[in-house]
Amino acid sequence: MKVPYSWLREYCDPGLEPEEVAESLSMRAVEVERVSRIGVPSTDGFVVGQVVSAEQHPNADRLRVCEVETGDGVRTIVCGAPNVAGGQAVAVALPGARMPDGTELGRAKLRGVESDGMILSERELELGEDHA
Repeated sequence: MKVPYSWLREYCDPGLEPEEVAESLSMRAVEVERVSRIGVPSTDGFVVGQVVSAEQHPNADRLRVCEVETGDGVRTIVCGAPNVAGGQAVAVALPGARMPDGTELGRAKLRGVESDGMILSERELELGEDHA
């Protein structure tokens, strides 16, 4: 059985880190096979953005140039998702955010257009398999 740590904290906050809870449970009640972390290691640098506009990239067939409101202004983000459109709420990683694989994002220039962040799918956040 998988039990989210957030559930344990909601019902009885043990004041311990997940690994400490697992060890305590194993010593007292049930065997804990493993502790798995999903998603990003920290939410620092991740926000929900509002797509203001999404246009075809002038120098690439499979890229779109998006203007995204991230709470601290509008950022230009180059994105490979063909289905991104104005008005959508999207997960955004800002420069400096650390991805689940440990990569730290920075600003990038993609085919001549500066990208100030990354629009993310469930798979990129390691929260599910949906990459659409």
